Amino acid sequence: MTNHTTADTKTEIRPFRIEIPQADLDDLNERLARVRFPDELPGAGWDLGVPTGYLAELVDCWRTGYDWREHEAALNEIPQFVTEVDGTQVHFLHVRSPEPDAVPLILTHGWPGSIVEFLGVIGPLSDPRAYGGDAADAFHLVIPSVPGFGFSGPTREAGWSPNRVARAWVELMHRLGYERFAAQGGDMGALITPEIGRIAPESVIGIHVNAANVGFQPMGPAPEDVVAKLTDQERQRLAALGMFAAVGSGYMAIQLTRPQTLAYGLTDSPVGQLAWIIEKFKEWSNPSAELPEDAVDRDTLLTNVMLYWLTATAGSSARMYYEGGKHAQAGWFPLTRSKVPTAVANFAGDTAIRHWAEEANNVVRWSEFDHGGHFAALEAPDLLTRDVREFFRDLR
Repeated sequence: MTNHTTADTKTEIRPFRIEIPQADLDDLNERLARVRFPDELPGAGWDLGVPTGYLAELVDCWRTGYDWREHEAALNEIPQFVTEVDGTQVHFLHVRSPEPDAVPLILTHGWPGSIVEFLGVIGPLSDPRAYGGDAADAFHLVIPSVPGFGFSGPTREAGWSPNRVARAWVELMHRLGYERFAAQGGDMGALITPEIGRIAPESVIGIHVNAANVGFQPMGPAPEDVVAKLTDQERQRLAALGMFAAVGSGYMAIQLTRPQTLAYGLTDSPVGQLAWIIEKFKEWSNPSAELPEDAVDRDTLLTNVMLYWLTATAGSSARMYYEGGKHAQAGWFPLTRSKVPTAVANFAGDTAIRHWAEEANNVVRWSEFDHGGHFAALEAPDLLTRDVREFFRDLR
């Protein structure tokens, strides 16, 4: 059973509704109306970043064709709560399954994502019977905004590393009355989620990750003797990692080292915030998608951006990289091996490599999909749902 009231006001769990003041929306509209676009070189396409023509069209859609109130109302149909954990406010969705024997499952987003990533999997995971599935696969869902992101932000003190978030998640689940639970995450969520198993292995029945980075792929030059043993597909992924390091990691370098300087531009300019995020949806979505909206519909993309803009959390979300970077001396690799059963799902474009994944994780399931992409819950919710159900079926 869950308990949403406690005697201690600091640990009290309070209902939450999103209610953005109209003045904030009017301010956004005014800023979008007077945007100043930069020049660009002819024929550059996406090589130098987001093309001006594409972004201008998207900005116009945001200003004249997107209705925040519609999406705010849809979000508010999902039970939401806030509570204080380790000195910071944590916002989370909490959807109880109608199936009494459902397994608690915490879902963790990454950057530049948000709770919006999981909206399409809430129904199938919490109420499989209503979606043609087996009631025995049901989950009680806890979907928090990572501290520093959205309504869990901005954070007010240093130290919010992925490890600290994982500790907060253990506290949150126990506070909700879930002593044993499952965990899933992608991108930064695939860094936070395995840490939960290292911190509280007695509480976690299993870990499922997608868009897996730290601890699931090499973070630097790979030894030649190891490369010789890799499959052709794994070598392609290794090459993709090298290309990412060479031309795709500029955002990471800035967020790792100077998140505060970056925050001024993104917090003052909604178009800057939009461009910073939309480039990653273009780069990381299914490689077959020519434009971000070919993988994720525009309204969903804009709602995700709105959670950053309306909460002014560009800086505090970027600080997660800065805090995590303090562990870079360890090569960004976990210092201890997890003993918790772990599943890795590689969707189109993902680069996890089993050799390295098994060094730090107890990998018992490895799935490969040629659909979806980095944002699997948005791009291929049916495939992700199926893989999560199948993995945890034997661990319940």
